[in-house]
Amino acid sequence: MFQGSHAITMDAKGRMAIPAKYRDTLADACEGRIVVTAHTQDRCLLVYPETEWAEILPKIEALPSFNKAALRAQRLLIGYATTLELDGNGRVLLPPTLRDYANFDKKLMLVGLGKKFELWSEEAWFASIADVDDGDELPQEMLTLSL
Repeated sequence: MFQGSHAITMDAKGRMAIPAKYRDTLADACEGRIVVTAHTQDRCLLVYPETEWAEILPKIEALPSFNKAALRAQRLLIGYATTLELDGNGRVLLPPTLRDYANFDKKLMLVGLGKKFELWSEEAWFASIADVDDGDELPQEMLTLSL
């Protein structure tokens, strides 16, 4: 399970290191192979262990292609999906198309969300968590959750 927020740095070639605490988990779960793709609602990336992506992909493919919102989601999620493998130092090379989509610079934030990560530019991450929209309603499931 992935959790926590981690400040990481991307070098000029687009390489970034996955935090050491997750490398063994990724090695065991998917032999260090991850799928990185575009987020459908924010200018950030989604990072899945390859095995987790393999379960999600058929669900995305099954979305109705005549529904514009579903088609847009398919285009983003499948169209940007890129399989990457951690090198011996736990690094991956993010392709320019993904870096451009998420407006990445040198400073990034890797945010664990259970079975996946979100990867944000540091600036966008802090802007996102500072932007509290009181118009958003909590999902019904959250109303009964005791934290």
